[in-house]
Amino acid sequence: MITVGFDAKRFFFNRTGLGNYSRDLIRVLELYYPENNYLKYTPKLNSSVLFEKENDETIRLPQTKLDKFFPALWRSCGIVSDLKNDHVDLFHGLTGEIPHGLNTREIKSVVTIHDLIFLRYPDLYKPIDRWIYNKKFRFAVTNSDRIIAISEQTKSDIINYYNIPENKIEVIYQGCHPCFKEPKSQAQKDVLRQQYNLPDEFLLSVGSIEKRKNVLQIVKAMHDIDIPLLIIGKETPYLNEIKTFIAAHKLEDKIIIKQGFTVEELSTIYAMASIFIYPSIFEGFGIPIIEALYSGTPIITTNSGVFPEAGGPSSYYIDPSDVEEINAAIKTILTDTQLKTLMIQQGLRYAQKFNDEKIASDLIDCYKFLL
Repeated sequence: MITVGFDAKRFFFNRTGLGNYSRDLIRVLELYYPENNYLKYTPKLNSSVLFEKENDETIRLPQTKLDKFFPALWRSCGIVSDLKNDHVDLFHGLTGEIPHGLNTREIKSVVTIHDLIFLRYPDLYKPIDRWIYNKKFRFAVTNSDRIIAISEQTKSDIINYYNIPENKIEVIYQGCHPCFKEPKSQAQKDVLRQQYNLPDEFLLSVGSIEKRKNVLQIVKAMHDIDIPLLIIGKETPYLNEIKTFIAAHKLEDKIIIKQGFTVEELSTIYAMASIFIYPSIFEGFGIPIIEALYSGTPIITTNSGVFPEAGGPSSYYIDPSDVEEINAAIKTILTDTQLKTLMIQQGLRYAQKFNDEKIASDLIDCYKFLL
């Protein structure tokens, strides 16, 4: 039996992205390797109840008045005393950070690095944010005992940007919420369609509506597509650019923009969609692609970077800057029933690469290697 401590701030506070990764990773470990202790360290709990088991005895909060008053300081160094008191064998920083002082307390450490987009595309970030991210990530990859990269793309970036030895880095993929793997009945789809006034057929885009996700290119490709596009994601100022284009080209009837779905509702929407379209410029991995694979929905995505790694051989790859190529891909899949069926079948097979049991096994092997 081993005791693993997790930096669980994002576990409790982030609804998507890093939060989903944290919750899913701990879930699969608890499911497949319940003999171990998994402790979740967080500066405070979120009142929005992202986590169901509020009375979970594995949750650890700051204990002293000083640590409660300076939670960021506790997370960066004070936490180490608590880890030692809890007899933690290994600390896993789930979101690119580890505290100072682990080595002096003989606590092994693993850090997950999701992406280094702030280094690849610095213009997308404020200078102060780039400086903070770079400082935290550089410390984590230099001082951790093992690094988990969520893709080969991220592993390559860690080596290139931080000059880290390749043998210190291990690629362990992400999974997705189990509800995406559950078949959806027609009744489930009909209820959701009526509840949210969704069309009978639609194309789907999911992800924060920001410039890097490149959703405007899909909107531009919709000029002669017969079924509407449903865009789901957190709104940013980039949405104003999209809305301006929609109004200028009279596409209001073809574009639906929504947010606020539960993960269960979202998984049903994926299964309802005719095609999932994800022409992002760059990602560390791209969980929405895995969600679409498991949902049995054909995928159109970017032809470079991590996307072929996530989408596998059955997805349809395009140049994300080429509107006509996106348009042609949509038409091809909508009109070629045989191709669509093949994409779904092969996609489901490829998705097994990201199943829970394999991810949990890889994680435990990584921990045991250090211990």
